Parts: sequence; C-alpha cells; structure tokens
Amino acid sequence: MPTTRPVIGITCYVEEVDRFPWVGQRSVVLPHRYVAQVEAVGGVAVVLPPRPDVDEVMARAVLERVDGLVVAGGADVEAARYDAAPHPTSQDPRPDRDAWETALVRAAEEVDLPTLGICRGMQVMAVAAGGVLEQHLPDRVGHEAHSPRPGVYTSHHVEPVGGSVLAGILGDLPLDVPTYHHQAVVPESLAGTGWEPSAWHEDGTLEAMEDRSGRFRVAVQWHAEEGECADLFAALVSAATERARLRA
Repeated sequence: MPTTRPVIGITCYVEEVDRFPWVGQRSVVLPHRYVAQVEAVGGVAVVLPPRPDVDEVMARAVLERVDGLVVAGGADVEAARYDAAPHPTSQDPRPDRDAWETALVRAAEEVDLPTLGICRGMQVMAVAAGGVLEQHLPDRVGHEAHSPRPGVYTSHHVEPVGGSVLAGILGDLPLDVPTYHHQAVVPESLAGTGWEPSAWHEDGTLEAMEDRSGRFRVAVQWHAEEGECADLFAALVSAATERARLRA
C-alpha cells in the first residue's frame, strides 16, 4: 500500500433520488463499489459530478487536483456523438455526463493522467478519440450473454491479448468477469486513434483496449468494480502514486 495516498477522481451521475422523507431530491449518485475498490488498494476516492457547461479549461483545472481518473459505467453514450442515429434500444441520452466525461478524458490524455475506463467509460474514451459504438450487440452476436437480465450483473469469459498491458496486470489466461452491457466499441473504428485491443469475448466483442503511449490508459467493457479482483484498480493507483511523486 502506498505511503502517500493518491487522489482518484471518479465520474458519476446527478439524479433525482427518493430518500424518505425526501422525494425527487437531486443527488450525486455512484455505486459505492467504485469507491470501495479504490480505497481497498490505497487510494483516496473523490466523486466528480457532471457539469454540462464544462470546457477545456475547467476540465484541466479539475484534473490538476487529482492523481488518477476512473470513468465509470452508466447509460449509453448519445449516438449523435459518433454521427449515428439512435438504435430503438438506446437509452435516453445524458448530455451532462457525455460532455463532462468527454472533456475529462481528452484533458487526461493531454496531461498523461492515469485513467481507467469501465463499461460506459470505455465507450466514452473510444468515442472521444473518434471511435464508433455497436449500438445493440444481440443484433450481431445473436445472444444476450453480455446483459441477459435487466438490473442483474452476469459473468462471461474474456481472453486478454498476449503481451498487452492488460495481460501484464491480469495474466493472459481467459478470465471470468462481471458484465452488464448491450453496446460495445467497434474494433475497426479504433484504427489511427492510438487505442489497441487488449481483450476479446469469444463472439468477437471487444472487451478491453489500451493506449500504450500513456502512463496508464486502460479501459474494460466489463464491470471491474463488481469483481473480487482489484488488480486493475491497484495498477491505476500505482501509476497515480508514481505520477504524484514525480510532480511533488
């Protein structure tokens, strides 16, 4: 565990929440598992609620105050952001999160801030770089193994790419991972973006990607925060600790 605890920013929702006796109270919302995973490996978690009025200056100012970034899971990225019409199954757009997280991941790349994308986070990072999303996986793969039941995490195998950063963290043997998604990054759309595939599902779905030009830029399609293995969070915190030490 690091002696100096790095500060890890985690993106989140702002939602109307019922919490007796309050009804429809605007609240900052994030599954606590994200915080727990960061804390378990020695980081200090801070939550970064979205702002639709974000600009480049604001995003950089926020990132100056953290040592690492987690782009959390959530609703579908608005299809218009990659010049597509929405699929009938697409969720209602969340322009506040789309704008906020896109600005943060672009600023994080500019300042080489260690960044981990999870589920939606991976999709945001891909779209911010010019990638495209497959809007409903069952249309192609012919099954719903990636998200079989609403509101319930399931699991499936993924296979890390040998020699990848991800394989160096998790090993290169097939892994059983928690999953809940109906969209995915189109692998071919990553050409020229700097992102490389680093794990696959047996049906051809891209399950992880990485940018080796950065200090730590890794994204996974599965819900790593729900797993028992904290190795991805540990790798992020390690990179964030080193960056904080070099800045001091």
